[in-house]
Parts: sequence; structure tokens; C-alpha cells
Amino acid sequence: AVRVSPTQFARVHRLYGPVARTLDAPADYPVFVSQTPIVNAGAYGMERPFIILNSGTLGLLDDDELQFILGHELGHIMSGHVLYNTMMVILVMLAQRGFPVVGWAAAAILLALQEWHRKAELSSDRAGALAVQDPELGMRTMLKLAGGGRPGETNLPEFIRQADEYRQGGDLADQVFKVLNILGATHPFPVLRVAELRDWFESGEYERILRGEYKRRGEPEAPYMDDLSAAAQAYAESARGSFDQAATAARRMVDSFWTGFSRG
Repeated sequence: AVRVSPTQFARVHRLYGPVARTLDAPADYPVFVSQTPIVNAGAYGMERPFIILNSGTLGLLDDDELQFILGHELGHIMSGHVLYNTMMVILVMLAQRGFPVVGWAAAAILLALQEWHRKAELSSDRAGALAVQDPELGMRTMLKLAGGGRPGETNLPEFIRQADEYRQGGDLADQVFKVLNILGATHPFPVLRVAELRDWFESGEYERILRGEYKRRGEPEAPYMDDLSAAAQAYAESARGSFDQAATAARRMVDSFWTGFSRG
């Protein structure tokens, strides 16, 4: 990957600065660009988090949409998601390479981490929306991620109606298919993310934050970014107990793996 700077991927560097200032990022988290046509981005790391943008993302999105994605990934970092994101990536890599430690127990841990990650994606969409301060831009970005397309080929109101139809479900078979279809996925379907963003805008929470009705860094209570962390926790509340156990087990497993690996 190539690190973003004023002389490397200058477009990304120019767009990232305003996003970091708008979200009041406490540090200058580095951004990298990786050569792959798959449209995706991620925030990873332990003590020193960083953001990776796939080159396919740069080719698909315009400047405003790319700022939404940068805000989304910065939201992951500021909400404390990156540790578990990184653990999930390590487990996926071990599973893909057939490493023996990834058995049934690890598979259950991975599924729990992936479920948590899907919920964290929804809360970080809120950070992206706050970064660009445009209620429709985040939804337009989801529409483009879902189907690509050039201006004039898609219609946001129609996509929102599709989102409502998706959430309303159908018969039991439809519901089962939805569950099976997302098992192993790290991101919710864009159509669901659009619906969740729209609900958040309509709830008044977005306007409340823009009015400054949140606790600032350094005050007795936590800063407004904790609203985003709380959202991820609320989304996953029903699975919180199993997630905590999975996270603890995953830490131990990864530590054991690296200890054994370092010993040769």
C-alpha cells in the first residue's frame, strides 16, 4: 500500500484534512491506498490505527462520497472499533490459510465478531454523515456502493423504498434467507444501511449533534463520538454476552498463535 501525502494521492490528502477537523480527530491517523479493484475501505491497527482505501473505491466515488467514506473509517477509529476489526481480519486470514487453530470454536468467535462488525458499520455511517454534514450524501454513497452506476442511472427515493421493502421482510422463508445471506459477511447490505441512516436523520439525533448538544472532550462526561460507540452497542445488545466471551477467547487464541509462531 502507498501512504497518502501531499505528493502521493494528493486528492485523498486534500479531502481527508477537512474530515479530520470536522470530527475533531485527536491524532493524525495515516491513510494508505491499496491496489485492488474491489470497492472497500477499512480501519485497522492496535496502538497506532490507520485507514486503508482500496484503489477501486477512489475510482468509483466522487469527492463528496469519498469524504463520507473517510469520515466513516475515522469514526471506526474514534469509536474504538479497530482492535476488534483487526482481530477479525487475523481470524479470517488464518481460516483462509487452513491454519489448524481455526476450528469450530474459532468459527463461532469469527461469526460473533462479524456480527458485531456489521453493527459497528451502521454506527460509523453516522460518523460519515457528520463528517460531510449532508443528510442525503451518505445515502447516495450507499446507493453507489450497492450498484455503481453513473449519474442519472439510479434514483435515491426508489432505493429508499427498496430499503423499506427489504426491512419489512416477507414470509418466514424470506427471513431465513436474509440471515443465511449475511453469515460470514463483514458489512450489512447497503440497502439496510440506507434505511438505518434515514431513521437516524428522522429521529432528530443528527440535528441535535449539529446544534452542539453533546459533551466535548475534556468535560466530565464523554465526547459526542461516544454516541456512535453507544449506537454500535445498542445495535448489538442482544448478542453482547456472547460477543464479550468471543472477544476474550479471540484475544487468547491470537496471543497463543503468535507465541507459538515466534518460538518457531
